[in-house]
Amino acid sequence: MTGGDRRPEEVVVVVRRAGAQGAEYLVLLRSPEKLGYWHLVAGGVHWGEEPRTAAARELAEETGLAVEPEALGRSLSYSLAGDPEPVRARFPAGTERITVWPYVAEAPAGWEPVLDHEHVEARWLDRDGAVALLHYPEPREAVRRAAP
Repeated sequence: MTGGDRRPEEVVVVVRRAGAQGAEYLVLLRSPEKLGYWHLVAGGVHWGEEPRTAAARELAEETGLAVEPEALGRSLSYSLAGDPEPVRARFPAGTERITVWPYVAEAPAGWEPVLDHEHVEARWLDRDGAVALLHYPEPREAVRRAAP
């Protein structure tokens, strides 16, 4: 096999809402089968799909929120170098970096997510709390960009 067929692009969506103490940010705990780390709404961009469309799709699938996300500036990226072979094998042969398109979505005050099978817990945190809990640097940067 010459490599997987997953497109080397992903989206990450910062879900933000107004809270009593200011802006709150949604963080999601991935299920043990998905390695059990704190993350944002995220997922792959399908071939032939625009990143913004992927962001809206992932947002609806993972939380039930149906809103149009807004871009958060330039793309981010990460290296596959440290990932195990089964992860690298999902992408076309020779893929070294994954592009991450960051978005923000506004949730109504009081709205709560309906989690999919990929997640087991959700928390609303202030910016610093969300940044501290998130496992990877790209979602942390997205939350920083989304802060008013």
